[in-house]
Amino acid sequence: MPELLHITERSLWDAARATGTYEMSTRGRTLQEEGFIHCSTRAQLPRVAAFLYGSYSGPDDLVVLVIDPERLGVPVRYEASEAGGEEFPHVYGAIPVAAVTAVEPGAPL
Repeated sequence: MPELLHITERSLWDAARATGTYEMSTRGRTLQEEGFIHCSTRAQLPRVAAFLYGSYSGPDDLVVLVIDPERLGVPVRYEASEAGGEEFPHVYGAIPVAAVTAVEPGAPL
C-alpha cells in the first residue's frame, strides 16, 4: 500500500508526539467527531491543501505527515464522499506516532 499523507498544524503534531498518537481528522475536527482521519495520496495533496488551508494565515505552521499504512494497526479504506466521486484514504483509528515516517514542512498551497 502506498504512503498516506495528512496535513496538520505543527502544534497539533507536537502534541501528538507527546502523547504517542495523532487523533485529528481534518482541520478543526477530531477523530472522535468524524469517525476516521482524512488522508490523501501524493497526487491529491495539492488540492486537499488548497481546499482545507487555502485561507490559512500561517502556512509555515503546517506540516505534512507521511504515514506508513503498514505501521498503523487500524483499517485504511479508500472512499468517496459521493457515489462515483474521487476516493480518498481514510484511517479508521488513531495514528501512532511510530507510523509517521517523515514530517515535511509546509503544505503545497
